[in-house]
Amino acid sequence: MNSQEADEPRRTVLVVDDVAENIMVLDQILRSEFRVLAAERPERALELAFGDPAPDLVLLDVMMPGLDGFEVCRRLKADPRTREVPVVFVTASGEVGDERTGFEVGGVDYLHKPVSPPIVLARVRTHLALYDRNRDLEERVRARTSELADTRLEIIRRLGRAAEFKDNETGLHVIRMSQYARLIGEAAGIPDSEAEVLLNAAPMHDVGKIGIPDRVLRRSGALDAGEWKLMRRHPEIGAEIIGEHDSDVLSMAREIALTHHERWDGSGYPRGLTREAIPLVGRIVAIADVFDALTTVRPYKPAWSVHDAVAYLHEQAGRLFDPGLVDAFDRALPKILEMSLEYAEDRFHGTRIESGEAGESASV
Repeated sequence: MNSQEADEPRRTVLVVDDVAENIMVLDQILRSEFRVLAAERPERALELAFGDPAPDLVLLDVMMPGLDGFEVCRRLKADPRTREVPVVFVTASGEVGDERTGFEVGGVDYLHKPVSPPIVLARVRTHLALYDRNRDLEERVRARTSELADTRLEIIRRLGRAAEFKDNETGLHVIRMSQYARLIGEAAGIPDSEAEVLLNAAPMHDVGKIGIPDRVLRRSGALDAGEWKLMRRHPEIGAEIIGEHDSDVLSMAREIALTHHERWDGSGYPRGLTREAIPLVGRIVAIADVFDALTTVRPYKPAWSVHDAVAYLHEQAGRLFDPGLVDAFDRALPKILEMSLEYAEDRFHGTRIESGEAGESASV
C-alpha cells in the first residue's frame, strides 16, 4: 500500500450474522483493508446501516431469527440513505430459489459458507469498485442534467430579453417583474419550489411580442382599433412560440404568456377569463407586470411614483386584479422595493420610499 492509499479513509463493511464465529471469520479476512462493523441482530444491523455515514457495503446472512436477511435487504433498499449500498448475501444454502429471492430484493451477489478468504476479498473489492463507478456516473449525470437545466433557463431568459428589445425595453424589466412575481407568489403561500419555477418562467410572459409589428409596439400615441387588435394577439403568439412541453418551467411559461392579460372581472384578453378561471400564475404576473410598467418610463407615459402605483393596484383590486393577490402584494412590498432598488434604472420619481413607509403606501 503506497502513502497516498494509506492517507485515504478506509471503506466500511457491515457484517451481519447471528453466529459470532461467522462474524469473526469475516472480520479476520477484511480487517487488513477495511473498517468492519458487526451486528448479530437484524435490528442492530439496520441501526448501524442507517447511521452516519452509511456503510459502503453490507455482507448479510440470510437465515437469522426474527427478520431474515431478505427483509433486512428490503428495508435497506427502501431507505434513500442506503438504497444504493451494495448488499452481498452470505449463506450456507445452495437453493436456487433463495438466490433468486436475494437478487429480487436488491442483493448484488452471493457468497457461500464456508467462505474462501481470497473470494471474499475479490468480491468485496469488485462491488466497491462498481459502487464507486456508479456513484461517479450518477454525479456526472447530475452535473450534466444541471448544466442542461441551466442552459434551458438561459435560453428562456434570452427569449424574454428578445421580446423586450422588440418593445424598446431594457432587460431589467424582465428581471424585476420576475422577482416581483416570485415574491408575490411566496407571500400568497405557494411552495418555494413552485415560486422558483415562477421566477424562471415569468421572463417569457411577453415573448409573443416578437410577432407584433414594430409600428404597433413602438407607437408613442394611442393605438387605433386595428393596431389594438394586433397587439391583443401577443399572448396567443407567445403560447404558440413556447409550445406544449413536459418541462415545469416551459409549461408554466406558456400558461403565463397566454393568461397574464386576463382580468379578474373578465375584461382581459385573449379569452375573457374571470376570477379563479385565470391560472394563479397568470394572476400573479399580471400584478407584477403592471406594477413595474407603472413605475417605469415608457414611450407613452412617464414613470409613476410607487405610492400612486400601489394606490392603482388597490383601486383595481376586485376589478382587474385578484384582491387576495393584491393583499399578498402588500405583504411582499418591502422586499419588492428592495428588489426594485437592486435593479433600478433611475425610474422612481419623488421621495424615495423606505421600507418602513411601505406599509403606509400599501394601505392606500
